[in-house]
Amino acid sequence: MSTVAALPPILYEPIIRRALREDLGRAGDLTSDTIIPGNTIAAAAIVARNDGRMAGVEVAADVFRILDSSTEIRTLAVDADDVGGGSELIRLRGPARAIFAGERTALNLLGHLCGIASLTQDYVRAVDGTGAKVVCTRKTTPGLRVLEKYAVRCGGGVNHSFGLDDAVLVKDNHLAVVGGVRTAVERARAAVGHLVKIELEVDTLEQLEEGLAAGIDAVLLDNMDTATLRAAVDLVDGRCVTEASGGIRLANAASIAATGVDLISVGAITHSAPSFDVSLEVETDRNAL
Repeated sequence: MSTVAALPPILYEPIIRRALREDLGRAGDLTSDTIIPGNTIAAAAIVARNDGRMAGVEVAADVFRILDSSTEIRTLAVDADDVGGGSELIRLRGPARAIFAGERTALNLLGHLCGIASLTQDYVRAVDGTGAKVVCTRKTTPGLRVLEKYAVRCGGGVNHSFGLDDAVLVKDNHLAVVGGVRTAVERARAAVGHLVKIELEVDTLEQLEEGLAAGIDAVLLDNMDTATLRAAVDLVDGRCVTEASGGIRLANAASIAATGVDLISVGAITHSAPSFDVSLEVETDRNAL
């Protein structure tokens, strides 16, 4: 059973509506609306074509609910669960025009989210036993962040910041403008609330020492080799959260996690996940559900 809290529909319904408006355009579904009588009922199933981790099943189902609330829907898979190729994920029975109008939007969202969840799961499995957590980044598709970060959770990963407003992350470009680590951290500490964490991106152990002296809560260890990562973890000695970032792939994730870092952040799980293969198949029995 899934242990990931379901997303409230209010968070993703605007995304569905924007996607449907984009696909239906100014005149609606010209194909279905011209060749299928308005009272035609159809039954269909959304089917997985390969093995993988589920994310977005209810999101896909809500596409059809939004288009026509009379559509009968039965979900057969649960987000954060694994399915095999050939598994039925959703069964539908309702107005044929509505089912066809929602087909591509539902499949696009479901395939994208399941792809993220499945790739995240691969990274989580790769670092199993190291104690490190796999976290996502803000390298998300504009407009889809809430769904993509949900898919990461379904894959067993952990979310990093959701936006610029929920944490302070001082990066190299900030330091180039501000002039130094201590100045940047002290200004941030003086301005933000007591619940806001401050993380510092560092390229060297010297920068890390400055950050620790300034009282950072977390450090992003950027593009360091494994020997330097181990040295950084030893230097931190539990005083702040350690995050490895940059150049992390499935092939090297385990060795990076084994350095003792708390987190490995992987942009690829959101920006480069291959789409999970799903299809909608119409049933010959229009009463099937």
